[in-house]
Amino acid sequence: MFKKGTPPNPSYRTIVRNHRPHHLFRNGLVFVALALFAAAAALAVVQPPETPAVYEARLTLDLPSPFPEAQNNYSVPFISQTEIRSGDTLAALLQRLRVRESGLLPFLIQDKNARSIYKLYPGRNVQAAHDQHGNLAWLRYQHTPYATEKGQAVSRWLEITPDEQGGFTAAEKTQAVSVQTRIAEGTIKNSLFGATDQADIPDAITMQMTEILGSKIDFIRDLRTDDHFRIIYETYSHEGQEVGAGRILALEFTNRNKTYEAVWFAPEGQSGSYYDFNGASLKGAFLRTALKFTRISSTFGMRKHPVHGGWRGHSGVDYAARTGTPIHATADGVVEFKGSKRGYGNTIILKHHNGYSTLYAHQSRYAKGLKKGDKVSQGQLIGYVGSTGWATGPHLHYEFRVNNKPIDPLSIELPVARTLEPAQKKAFDKAIAQYKDHIGYLAQMQGGTVQVARN
Repeated sequence: MFKKGTPPNPSYRTIVRNHRPHHLFRNGLVFVALALFAAAAALAVVQPPETPAVYEARLTLDLPSPFPEAQNNYSVPFISQTEIRSGDTLAALLQRLRVRESGLLPFLIQDKNARSIYKLYPGRNVQAAHDQHGNLAWLRYQHTPYATEKGQAVSRWLEITPDEQGGFTAAEKTQAVSVQTRIAEGTIKNSLFGATDQADIPDAITMQMTEILGSKIDFIRDLRTDDHFRIIYETYSHEGQEVGAGRILALEFTNRNKTYEAVWFAPEGQSGSYYDFNGASLKGAFLRTALKFTRISSTFGMRKHPVHGGWRGHSGVDYAARTGTPIHATADGVVEFKGSKRGYGNTIILKHHNGYSTLYAHQSRYAKGLKKGDKVSQGQLIGYVGSTGWATGPHLHYEFRVNNKPIDPLSIELPVARTLEPAQKKAFDKAIAQYKDHIGYLAQMQGGTVQVARN
């Protein structure tokens, strides 16, 4: 019997029909391969260009005769440096500097003259110098890269040196820093600090910009995209490393298409201040208050005395503030008196021009280094709020005097800043000429009219 269905052995025709697509695919591959071989053969007949000629030049130099021998007496030590990291210890620092002197670590821990090394500030540097034999020449901790001492910028460090008895000595060193003048320009895109960061200007200089032109420009609300500035300022460096920022020497700031200028100038025998390029002062002669944030607790005039009772005249204005609040000079002047003054307690009196003087009483302490005869600038720190003398609580008693007569500083129309005298104006024009040239050069660069050479 025969059954219907697919036979177990398909016919040849069926096999060919089922595999026909595979034959087409394989034939296509063969055709592509032949085409590639043909293209390769065509490329093979193209002759490559001739190899370029190579020229060699040789110059024989004569060695010096006699040839110098190597010197082993190196006088300059090898100096290594490391930066203090968070969590560092003295032992870790010495290990990174490869300092292995026996007894050095106990000396640093025990010697009273090495106390500054107890405070390891992250980011500060420690240096070690070794001689040609690998022995320690000195160890330095740059704990205060920049500070102001008697009006001069200095750098301080602790220096450890071996002595002749196998021990060590420690001493604090101070050296005046080097001053460099820098120029920069920038354009506001997002913020003032963003623009100054882009121009590599220190934040301290940026803050000075806002203080100098703060009465002209509201740096929080008035800035606009494409406002621009040009600036000349000082920086301080010690042993080739920048350690601090000085003051702005000249500044030009364009805000909302209006240009504001400032230049630092110190008339002979007087403290310096900022003026515009025409010689007009950028500040008033006196500030209204010697404290930045405070409240008035007692005004000028008659009042009931809080200590003695009864009605008495009050010759100043009292500003309530916490003990230790900084007190600033309200104008340029000279320290005429510094010391205890009966009911006033710790007091400073500043003498100003044209018979003006100011008094600051009840201070807890004075600014460090301030003494009678010193010149002070407007806004300079002179002391701190306290409650010395006849005071029931911490506050500043401030007096404004004209020819030694107290005047109410809240009601009087304060004198404007002095204008430059003819001789001073001549010196001013001469001093700022160079700054005008620098500002003009920056303007040309910013406008693209100056081509800068490129390597």
